[in-house]
Amino acid sequence: MVESLNQLLEKSAERFPNRPAISHGGRVLTYEDLERSSNQVAHLLTSEGVKVGDRVGLFIDKSVEAVIGIYGTLKAGAAYVPLDSRAPSTRLGYIAGNCGLNWLITTGKKAKQWDELMAAGAPLQDVLIMDGDNPTPPVGVEGFGTRDLERQSDEPVAVDVNEHDLAYILYTSGSTGQPKGVMLSHRNALAFVEWTIEELSLTSEDRLSSHAPFHFDLSIFDLYGAAGVGAMVALVPSSTSVFPIEVARFIRENRISVWYSVPSILSLLIQHANLTEGDLPSLRTMVFAGEVFPSKYLSRLMTTLPHVSFHNWYGPTETNVCTAYPVLTPPDPLGPDIPIGRAITGVETIVVTADSRMATPGEEGELLVRGPTVMQGYWADPEKTASRLVPDPSAPASGEVVYRTGDLVVEGPDGYRFLGRRDHQIKSRGYRIELGEIETALNAHPGVIECAVTAVPDEVISNRIVAHVVANPDLDHDKLTAWCATLIPKYMLPESFVFAELLPKTSTGKIDRQALQKTG
Repeated sequence: MVESLNQLLEKSAERFPNRPAISHGGRVLTYEDLERSSNQVAHLLTSEGVKVGDRVGLFIDKSVEAVIGIYGTLKAGAAYVPLDSRAPSTRLGYIAGNCGLNWLITTGKKAKQWDELMAAGAPLQDVLIMDGDNPTPPVGVEGFGTRDLERQSDEPVAVDVNEHDLAYILYTSGSTGQPKGVMLSHRNALAFVEWTIEELSLTSEDRLSSHAPFHFDLSIFDLYGAAGVGAMVALVPSSTSVFPIEVARFIRENRISVWYSVPSILSLLIQHANLTEGDLPSLRTMVFAGEVFPSKYLSRLMTTLPHVSFHNWYGPTETNVCTAYPVLTPPDPLGPDIPIGRAITGVETIVVTADSRMATPGEEGELLVRGPTVMQGYWADPEKTASRLVPDPSAPASGEVVYRTGDLVVEGPDGYRFLGRRDHQIKSRGYRIELGEIETALNAHPGVIECAVTAVPDEVISNRIVAHVVANPDLDHDKLTAWCATLIPKYMLPESFVFAELLPKTSTGKIDRQALQKTG
């Protein structure tokens, strides 16, 4: 039995040492190459005191070196914490301080941001610079580079990693204005990955794409699904990932057989990539998750690519994927959104109504999830953990807990249909976003009197973000965008600002969000 994610790599390196494991920008590493290089990272980390349960930051663009760093961290028994390279240093500094990142795997290209991270609260003590022979770390921080790695053994590291050990922490948007760290163990991830391998009949002949950044939970399938069967994963360059013509070219040139991404890029693919019927012949499977796929675009894509099987996966970061729906025929272009399906193997789901009853088929309620894919909790936030991992209402005496997704669903003949969120959390371009975090950033500006952020449904990216603001007259769209860019990631920035003399209020004195929603 495989007990850790790094064992997937180790077993494939034994079985397929000369098969390509990772491809990026014309560079290819075999499974043996990846195994040995990641062993060197693990030896360096452990020799410098990294132990089971420690956290190691990953502050590096998607690359072969990033994958080596991930596996090296896992082999050392530590958990990796991927940092969004494009996020403001204040946010990243908070994350690093929150989970105590003493170690950072990075590159010299990020050198200008190391001091900013420390100034924002990152407790760095050591940095491993994957592209530097003579690293120059910040004052008070010890630096290691490629020469230090070359001196390490490339044999396996003698570290006992348990399946219940923490594997990675992914930070998602938080309603309090600060991101929260979702803790996932090796078993949490493996339960999902093992299901994907069986569900999609993956083999060593497959060539998977890695479209999502490593701080996004969609990356888990790409990386470890490939390693689980000895397949190749091709990292999609950031310069390619948002341009549909380039995406189509990438699939052709890399002979991708399994693609996984948010639906928005696939909507653009069918609209702008000039695909013809039967195009992309290497492709056999397209999986999408993270947001609703408009039926009119999905129908066109399925009709254009009749040789491809399509799968809709659903699940918040806290549960990996928990339900799935194989799309067997093109949906009605004018019909409703396709279902999110039923619980995957090994996972159980229940629906609870607003008055805490078990919902019957056809009755709206909140989706709750239990099983081996569900997170351990939120890092250093027992209160938040207790609010989302709650006693199982269907079996109160069992002592088991379930995860409250906050998503409203209704069960039909094809499984669950997604109805929306219970709170102010939305999805845009596949990213889960708390509108409250954007409001916190806006309210931090001294010239903002009050604000409210709403989401406008969009058929391509799910939602567009609109900020309604009462502010000093010298503030405008550009100034507030620049301000927010220092506090929140780019994908959370409002696309438009509506300036007003005052915001509408309800009878209780609260901002009337429904009235704002109607104005766009």
